[in-house]
Amino acid sequence: MCPAALSAIEVRIASVSVLSSIGGPRDLDALSAAQLTTLAAEIREFLVREVSKTGGHLGPNLGVVETTIAIHRVFDSPKDAIVFDTGHQSYVHKLLTGRQNFDGLRTEDGLAGYPQRSESEHDIVESSHASSSLSWADGISRAFEMTGQRDRHVVAVVGDGALTGGMTWEALNNISDDNSRNLVIVVNDNGRSYAPTIGGMARFLNDVRTRRSYRSLYTTSERFFGFFGAPGRAVYRGIRGGAHGFLSRFSNNRALYSNLDIKYLGPVNGHDLEAMTQTLRRAKQYGAPVIVHTITEKGRGYEPALRDIADQFHAVGQIDPETGESVERASAPSWTSVFSDEILDLATENPKLVGITAAMLRPTGLAAFAEAFPDRVLDVGIAEQHAATSAAGLAFGGLHPVVAIYATFMNRAYDQVLMDVALHKAGVTFVLDRAGVTGPDGPSHHGMWDLALLQVVPGIRIAAPRDAEALREELREAVAVDDGPTVIRFPKGSVGGQIVAQRRTDDGVDVLREAAHKDVLIVCVGTMASIGLDVAERLAAQGIGATVIDPRWVVPTPGSVIELARDYRLVVTIEDGVRVAGIGTRVRQDLRAAGVDTPVDELGLPDEFIDHGSRGNILERVGLTGQKIARDIVAQVLGQRLPHARPLPDDGVESTSDQLGAAASD
Repeated sequence: MCPAALSAIEVRIASVSVLSSIGGPRDLDALSAAQLTTLAAEIREFLVREVSKTGGHLGPNLGVVETTIAIHRVFDSPKDAIVFDTGHQSYVHKLLTGRQNFDGLRTEDGLAGYPQRSESEHDIVESSHASSSLSWADGISRAFEMTGQRDRHVVAVVGDGALTGGMTWEALNNISDDNSRNLVIVVNDNGRSYAPTIGGMARFLNDVRTRRSYRSLYTTSERFFGFFGAPGRAVYRGIRGGAHGFLSRFSNNRALYSNLDIKYLGPVNGHDLEAMTQTLRRAKQYGAPVIVHTITEKGRGYEPALRDIADQFHAVGQIDPETGESVERASAPSWTSVFSDEILDLATENPKLVGITAAMLRPTGLAAFAEAFPDRVLDVGIAEQHAATSAAGLAFGGLHPVVAIYATFMNRAYDQVLMDVALHKAGVTFVLDRAGVTGPDGPSHHGMWDLALLQVVPGIRIAAPRDAEALREELREAVAVDDGPTVIRFPKGSVGGQIVAQRRTDDGVDVLREAAHKDVLIVCVGTMASIGLDVAERLAAQGIGATVIDPRWVVPTPGSVIELARDYRLVVTIEDGVRVAGIGTRVRQDLRAAGVDTPVDELGLPDEFIDHGSRGNILERVGLTGQKIARDIVAQVLGQRLPHARPLPDDGVESTSDQLGAAASD
C-alpha cells in the first residue's frame, strides 16, 4: 500500500472518536498509549457535556478517568469483580462497559447515577452509602477462594473520604487476617470527600502527598531514569509505586499500614496511565491483599470545577458546560437554606447550641453556622454512628447538639440513636435533610425509612414542617427539648408557598381546612399538606366534607388528632415515608388504643426500593397524587373500596348516595 493511502487511512482513523469505539473493557487492549491519552481527554469532554444537561457527580468522575481506564486494562470485568465505594465515581466505569447514552442520566428510564445491576453485569454494589466497599470486597474474595475460583480478582475502589468511616477499618482488620486472597484495594486519594477530608487519616495521607523526602526521591529518581530515555522512564513508572514502602521507613515516618500486614504500593499519580497500569499489574500478580494508594485531583481537566473551593463540583445540577454556572433558577429558597439561616440565628441566641456534620457541611446547611462559630461545629467525617453517640456525650456535658444529616444516612446510626441518645434521655436534635422521595439519586438515597425506623424509639419526638415558617418554628421548639431526642425532617428542593392554618388546637395541631360536614379527616405529614388540600378541594366538588390537619409533631400522636377522628366517618393519613410501620400505622394504633373505631386508610410509599426519577414522577407512580387519592376516597365513602367509611346517620344515607352517583362513574 502506498504511503499516500496509509496517510489517508490514518487521517480517517484519527477523526473517529476513540470513546465511540469502546463497547466493553476488552476494547481497551488494542489501544496504543496515544489512543489511551486521547480516550481520557474524550471522556472528560463527554462528562462535562452530558452531565451538565442533567446534573450529577461531575467532579469525582473527572478525577478518576485514568485510574478507571487502568483498572479495566489490567483486570477483566466482570470475571474480576470491581466494587466502587459510594459509586460517585462510576460514570467512567459505565462508559467503558458499553453505556454511552447519558441523555437520560438520573431521570426516569435513564441511566442510574450509581452502579446498578439491572444495567450491566459489570455493576456489583448498588448502594451509595460510603465505607462499605471493603466489606463487600472481603466477602467476595473469600467466596472466590472458598469455591476454588482462584483465577478471579476483586478490586475495591475507595476514596480517602470513605476511610473516615469505621466500617472500612473493620473490613481492613479482617482482610489483614487472611493474606492468601486476590484482593486489590485502590485508595483514590484526592484529599476530599464532599469537602476536604478531615481527621487523622486525612492528615496522614496529606503527609504522604506532601512530605519533602517523597518529593525529593520522586524528582531524583525521575531524573536518574530519564537519562535512559523511554525505557528508563518506563522502568521508573513501574517501580515508583513500590517506592513508598521503603521511603516511609527511610524517612522515619510511621507507616499507617505497617501493622496490617497488607502490601502497600504508592503513592502513584492516578493521572499517569502508564504508572497506574504498571502498579496495578504488580498488585494483581502479588497473590495477596494489596493497597494501591493513588493521588488524584477532583475535577481534573475542568477549570470551573477546580476553581470551586467548596466541593470541586462534587455534585452539580444543570450547568453551562463552558462556564460551570448553574442554569437552574430556583423560584423559592431551598429547605436547606431555610434551615441554615434559622440555625445560625438560634446559635447566635444560644451559646449552648453546637452543630455536627458527617463530612457534609455545606450540603446539610451548617456552613454559615461554622463560619460564624468555627469552634462550635464539628465535622466527624463519614461516621454517622460516631456523630450520634458523640452528640449524646455533648448533651451530657451541658450542650445541645444539632446533628444535620441526610435522612437516608440516618439509617446507619439507628442503634446509637436508640441506645446512646434515647436511652440516656439526651437532648439531641437530628435534622434530616432529603427526607422522603429525593428523586434522581435513586433507591439508596430516598429518605423514606426515617419515620418508620425512628418512631419506635422510646421518648423520641418527630416534627415534619409543611413550609418554611413551620420549619423555623418547629426547629426552635426542637432545640428547646433537653430530655430526649428530637427530629426535624424535610425534603430535597425548594420550599413551597406558606400554608396558613385556620386555627391551632391546644396541643399544637394546625387545622388547615375545616369542613362543615365531617366525612373525611385528612392527616398530612409535612409537605404532603399541599396534596391533602388538593384532595379536600376535589372531594368538596363531589359533596364530601374533608377536614385537613397538620399535626406538626407527628410523633407522638397529638391527643387532638385522636379527638378529631372520633367525629369523622373516615381518617386518611398521607406521608412521604414508607407506608409499613409509618405514621399512619401509629395513628391507627393510637385510635384503637383510645377506643376510636373510625376506619383509617394509611397512604405512603410502598415497601420497596424505588427507582430514580423526579419527585413528581415518583409520587405519581406510587399513587400519591390529589386525583388518585380523591378517587379512592370517593369509592370508600360509597362502600366500594376498603376500608369503608362509617355510614352516615340513617337520615342522611340516601341523599349522600344521590350526591355521589356521578362521582362513582368518574
